[in-house]
Amino acid sequence: MSESRKKVFQLLVDNTSGVLSRISGLFSRRGYNIESITAGTTSDPRFTRITIVASGDDMILEQIEKQVRKLEDVRHIRELVRENSVYRELCMIKVEVGAADRPNISSLVEIFRANIIDVAKDCLIIELTGNQGKVDAFLRLLDGYRIIELARTGIAGLTRGSEDIIPDSYM
Repeated sequence: MSESRKKVFQLLVDNTSGVLSRISGLFSRRGYNIESITAGTTSDPRFTRITIVASGDDMILEQIEKQVRKLEDVRHIRELVRENSVYRELCMIKVEVGAADRPNISSLVEIFRANIIDVAKDCLIIELTGNQGKVDAFLRLLDGYRIIELARTGIAGLTRGSEDIIPDSYM
């Protein structure tokens, strides 16, 4: 029996009503796990690019790819292999912080090339973009602070270079 692992799939799909629901429904019906899913219209408004991180053993991950490929709205699917791809995630963190702790938080924000995007009397919102490891490391360093709210987008990704691309205007 093979062990569970994660795989990142990139899909180019028709930008139609319910397409995301049909894709997530396939996962639900078959009992597959979605770790994260992001979707957005491409430069060609007829298409949406979706990045899905799924987990399972090799057989399940192979079945996911085959089943998703069969969906009518799916124009293209491929694995985004870590070595040949760039992954990014957006994370927004609302942290309770008084005036005395603001310099410490500001230093962390600067080191991680994040941004403070909102400041209130007793809290601030930090915006951080990076790979999952960077986001996780930043969150670990906030361990002594009270995180009031946290929103993570999940990853979006593209392959490196101009080889093996799925153009936005896929025909």
